[in-house]
Amino acid sequence: MTSPILVTGGTGTLGRRVVSRLRDAGREVRVLSRRGHDAEDGIRYVTADLATGAGLEPAVRGVATIVHCASSKKGDAEATRNLVGAASAAGGAPHLVFVSIVGVDRISGGYVRSKLAAERVVADSGLPWTTLRTTLFYDLILRGFTTLAKLPVIPVPAGFVAAPIDPGEVAERLAELALDEPAGRVPDLGGPQVVSFAELIRAYLRASGRRRWVVPVWLPGTRAIRAGALLPAQPVTSAPTTGRQTWEEFLGERLS
Repeated sequence: MTSPILVTGGTGTLGRRVVSRLRDAGREVRVLSRRGHDAEDGIRYVTADLATGAGLEPAVRGVATIVHCASSKKGDAEATRNLVGAASAAGGAPHLVFVSIVGVDRISGGYVRSKLAAERVVADSGLPWTTLRTTLFYDLILRGFTTLAKLPVIPVPAGFVAAPIDPGEVAERLAELALDEPAGRVPDLGGPQVVSFAELIRAYLRASGRRRWVVPVWLPGTRAIRAGALLPAQPVTSAPTTGRQTWEEFLGERLS
């Protein structure tokens, strides 16, 4: 019998999709959560707190792989350090699969600095590891645009380009990596289109039947993003470095 795989953040936008794909592959899954949940077929929920480390050691004991999807606006590095410490203290050497952000080493800001620090914790952990950087998720963009569309005039950052992706395709790739051998830093994963933020919001307005003025706004201190920091480090060419579903296709499914 194969050892279980632990997924942190397994009830979130990305994590729950990773759990589903691992179950489809026939693997037993543990989901780390701060709150208790009833067990499901092949899924056991374990209660622990990444921020404090409470409950982590029993949660990680005996697992073959940890897929670290949990994230917060601050404290990612400390949470990852607690996870690594618990895995080491539990006496095993699980494969640690970490999901990060494309451009994390090129963009300023507290959240991305914490995410980059977490990458370094993983690389220096002494555990076998794999890190995947991905672009913006369609779900997060849609959530922001739903709020912005309430305004009569919608400001968008001028010159911002991205290659956003369906989180389901990110989950698919993470599950593949979790079931494979440790690979260190793997190629970035991005969506199939390189588009401006203005194009993204206009496509959303068309798909949702709204009419709004879209006004590009120049933001200081964003040179790196305007130079392509949100795009994968390598050319967007083929799988597994490029998603398949376009933004328009995603909107068609979500807004139908």
